[in-house]
Amino acid sequence: MTSGSTFLSNEEINQIRSSVDIVDIISGYIPLTPRGKNYFGVCPFHDDHSPSMSVSRDKQIFTCWSCGATGNVFKFIMDYENISFIDAVVMIANKSGITLSAKNFSSSIKKEKYQDIYDIYTLSQKFYQNNINTSLGTKAKKYLKERDIGPDVIKEFGIGLSLKEKELLTNFLIKKKYAMQTILKTGLVNQNSQGYYDMYYNRIMFPLCNLNGQVVAFSGRIYDTKDSSKYINSRESAIFKKGELLYNYHRAKDIARQEGTIIVMEGFMDVIRAYTIGIKNVVATMGTAVTKEQAILLKRMAKNIILVFDGDAAGGKATMACSNELEKIGVIPKVVRLEKDMDPDEYIRAYGKQQFVQKLENPMNIMDFKLSYLKDKKDLQNETEYSTYIHQVLEELSKLNDTILIELTLSKLSQDSKVDIEILRDQFQALRLPSKSTPIAPKKQVHKITKYEIAQRNFLYYMVNNNEVIQMYNSKFIYFPTEKYRRLARKVSDFYKRNHSVNVADLFTELSYDATSLQALEEITSLQMKENYSIDEIQDYIDTIYEYNVKFESERLQEQIKKEVDSTHKAALAQKMIELRLLKEKEMER
Repeated sequence: MTSGSTFLSNEEINQIRSSVDIVDIISGYIPLTPRGKNYFGVCPFHDDHSPSMSVSRDKQIFTCWSCGATGNVFKFIMDYENISFIDAVVMIANKSGITLSAKNFSSSIKKEKYQDIYDIYTLSQKFYQNNINTSLGTKAKKYLKERDIGPDVIKEFGIGLSLKEKELLTNFLIKKKYAMQTILKTGLVNQNSQGYYDMYYNRIMFPLCNLNGQVVAFSGRIYDTKDSSKYINSRESAIFKKGELLYNYHRAKDIARQEGTIIVMEGFMDVIRAYTIGIKNVVATMGTAVTKEQAILLKRMAKNIILVFDGDAAGGKATMACSNELEKIGVIPKVVRLEKDMDPDEYIRAYGKQQFVQKLENPMNIMDFKLSYLKDKKDLQNETEYSTYIHQVLEELSKLNDTILIELTLSKLSQDSKVDIEILRDQFQALRLPSKSTPIAPKKQVHKITKYEIAQRNFLYYMVNNNEVIQMYNSKFIYFPTEKYRRLARKVSDFYKRNHSVNVADLFTELSYDATSLQALEEITSLQMKENYSIDEIQDYIDTIYEYNVKFESERLQEQIKKEVDSTHKAALAQKMIELRLLKEKEMER
């Protein structure tokens, strides 16, 4: 296969898949341990504390026996990296030395729903970058240089400039033949009673990217004027959700995994400053409270997470909130606090690389930070306030599962407060136990799986994994009552007819754009079934499915007979009922 081909067929995509070993790829993300004929690791797709993800070298698929996550190597990359199927194929191809781009994909693959908006953002970034590199950008470049941001950094981070005229980008996009309705959806252009105008003008433009590195928003900073809004950020849109992104994620993720550490800051200028001194395993939350989605992204990048937020009171509050969000998913971060209320950008410029690196190499453990944070602005000479402080520390401690850190903190708290450690332990244990007054949550309605669903799922499991069972399906009329299973059975049968066998990993690829069948395949693959089967067992599944069909058809005919007023038609329906019973009896005798 060459990169010069215009399109990629399913067969070519599967050649790319088979050019790598799923065990090798997944072990680059999480440690895998051989157990029997498979490999096991801690599942990255849920809060897993013991290895519940199985990776099969024979089948070239992964399956988590706890949360049900399953698929081939493309699916793992898609879910882990938060990228599209196309991007996952390109990534695997590149690992195999096959150079691809999105242009290689068949036009049968649907165009990205918001492709025009992505394209407008890409064009806008180039537009702003071109501005800063003209004579009109001299003043902006001088401003950046005074802040130690030189040409290399400007290029690396795609920094640009919006000029003083208010319609420049608007006119540029109109000339590119984009519909005004689409342009307005980007948020880069606004409308008032006098017409259309640029959202940004006379500002240094910092592009904000999604997890794949595509520009999805901007932050514009003043540089030669005064304004109450030092920064203006793009409003959230269909392609820009602040709570789902981390600034610089696409650059930092691989370095963070190599080094085993990710450094988290608040602002993009902090990240850019860290880059200028060679610290590249760094991301920013862009000033928002850390969400569960962002916490999961951090956990996937590295086990060691260091929070370096602004040194002021707001930064302390943000550190507390972020650490609590990480603790919910089983991650205990470390903390660096900066003196004089400085942010990382200010600190590095004031004290230099060596002193900042020294801080990173000697972070506080999370409970030392919380002890300090919870003490702040409390009068510890006041017994009531001291008691409140102790209870707050114990409450924070109750969120952790690190036994050693818990014991060290209890010991430290006992020494500082002069409260007997056993009293603290009793209070701590009481917090770990569920409160008697806590209302019991209502039980969730659990869907009871019928024997007919079990028969369909089990038959499909063996159908996906054994050619003999597919042949039985093709030789008999088996109508699956459940639509998603019926659809998957047809897909498996078609795949077999074209390829004379079924490769589960390739089947996942083929169903990538059929959500219903893919969901059914994932459900079937995650079943914990024995590998061997008997023909009698398979026939039992067929009989059960057939029994449902007869039962359903009988009930349907009975309803029709009740409603039918014409005696001739009623007699014909009754005859069908008799034939159905005879057919059922014949099947039972067989």
